[in-house]
Amino acid sequence: MSDLLLKYDSLAANPLKSREDMISALERLLDPLPPYYSRGGARLEVGKSGASYPAAIAGMEGFSRVLWGLVPLMAGGGSSHLWDIVLDGIRHGTDPAHEEYWGEVADYDQRLVEMAVFGFALALIPERIWEPLSPVERDNLYNWLNQINAHPCYDCNWLFFNVLVNVGFRRAGLDDDAEQLENNLKRIDAFYLEDGWYSDGIEGHCDYYVPFAFHYYGLLYSRIMSEEDPERSRKFQKRAQALAADFVAWFAPDGSALPYGRSLTYRFSQSAFWGAMAYAGVDSPLPAGVLKGLVLRHLRWWFRKPIFDNGGILTIGYAYPNLAMAENYNSPGSPYWALKAFLPLALPEDDPFWAAEELPLPEMPALIVQKPAHLVLARDEASGHVVAFNSGHRGTNEHTHTSAKYEKFAYSTVFGFSVPRAEWGLSQGAFDSMLALSERGDNLYRVRRRNMATSIQDNVLHAVWKPWADVEVRTWIVAGLPWHIRIHRIETARPLDAAEGGFALGVEGELLKETGPDLAIAANGYGISGVRGLLGYEAAELVWPNANTNVLRPRTVIPALRASLQPGVRWLAAAVAGDPAPADSLAALPAERLNVTIGKRDIAIVTCRGDEMFIAMD
Repeated sequence: MSDLLLKYDSLAANPLKSREDMISALERLLDPLPPYYSRGGARLEVGKSGASYPAAIAGMEGFSRVLWGLVPLMAGGGSSHLWDIVLDGIRHGTDPAHEEYWGEVADYDQRLVEMAVFGFALALIPERIWEPLSPVERDNLYNWLNQINAHPCYDCNWLFFNVLVNVGFRRAGLDDDAEQLENNLKRIDAFYLEDGWYSDGIEGHCDYYVPFAFHYYGLLYSRIMSEEDPERSRKFQKRAQALAADFVAWFAPDGSALPYGRSLTYRFSQSAFWGAMAYAGVDSPLPAGVLKGLVLRHLRWWFRKPIFDNGGILTIGYAYPNLAMAENYNSPGSPYWALKAFLPLALPEDDPFWAAEELPLPEMPALIVQKPAHLVLARDEASGHVVAFNSGHRGTNEHTHTSAKYEKFAYSTVFGFSVPRAEWGLSQGAFDSMLALSERGDNLYRVRRRNMATSIQDNVLHAVWKPWADVEVRTWIVAGLPWHIRIHRIETARPLDAAEGGFALGVEGELLKETGPDLAIAANGYGISGVRGLLGYEAAELVWPNANTNVLRPRTVIPALRASLQPGVRWLAAAVAGDPAPADSLAALPAERLNVTIGKRDIAIVTCRGDEMFIAMD
């Protein structure tokens, strides 16, 4: 085994208890990078897969993203063997006469994204990034970055990139665009919802861009600009305090976080918010030891996953290398945005974050309603399983696999979620935690992508969605663990085939399985997944999705229910289970005998124990 691979084994073995452990982890992540820098140092080219922008820009992206780890390390008094390469890269990348010049940017350019970390660096470590440059080199860096004030960014979290560059200019004593800075900060306020949640643009989604973008940058601003702009700094901190109470529920006791939404290839940036809370000195509702535990357990969880290639380079994917789930804007260097999780290295050893004893997650209710995010979080204390039940969204977008990443009925820390490999049939579609509908015999399935209406009342989520103009589906989800209930009223003008998918279970090792007229179960060392038809379904089966469709496991099986629908109104109801406890028999899944009755104005659910629940249809 090579020395390099031994180093990456050491990442998994790193106890990640102390600041020195975290520095060591960052060093191990950076060690393999030097051979991948271009001759002039201005590009980091770690792979050959493509993105929506040219390879030269992708190389610039890779260069910049490494700085999200290096800048905090330097700010905390550390050093890196990469820094001389970085300085040469800045000299050459911003020199219009050099062959590796990063170029003149366009409107909505990817390079506008990558400028943000330079603003951060100018604010935190001007002595390391600005003072070593000659007067001409300083002018080049300033002029290249200042292009961001002449080109618009997308009307979403991108506005913060302009904010950070101008804040960096200001802290370094350079001319900034004060008017544009203020306008962008005011526009960002328009995205704020409530309870700490932003939407990523007007009618945008609430996903990881809220904690690792909006709040991360807002907290950086609050620390850097606390004296100059105290009122706004306090506002950013108060909003972060509010989000912390909700966002902590997205994490499981083992350190894993909820796979949900886009940009999951940024992996351990999921914990970046907690480090930013500590860095900004927020009066957190969570003790410093809890923040520390959230960051360090999360890194431990990730470093036990096969997320590196044989050279130690971070790959595109989630829990394993996987281009199938990637976005169009994921270049080979994109995953290094994960280094935002290393912001606590900017804090000294005696900071409360590092001085505190690591603490576990706080106690939380079994069900947590997060209406701004359209979610109900269910937690099973015994197993540590976390599932987010999703009412759905009114808007949609053109990002890759939007329906799979934002419109499934449930998202699980244990079972993950799947994306379609192609459009033909259930195996290519990999429709876990979804109702998939196809015109009779067509085998091309449609799922929920946007909703006409959504609501959450306690643990009942409701949505109205239309896969075709003449097909309306009204869906109710009764959240719970290990079982939850799904009910659909389908009014269709065309004959349809319907398939209701349960959780996707990894299939490595021995698999226990059972299918019947109304029941499909699969179980193994990863847990147990099952579906039971309660009303309207005609058959049950196990669907074997194409490989690499699930974000957690390369190979999976999905228990599913099937029905054929004639034009008119049809009701479907199912109980769906997912339990991470390793199963050596199918009896490990508790029975869930339910009776569902459709009335004129409500839906009645009666358990085998005689417990009753009524759901109003209006």
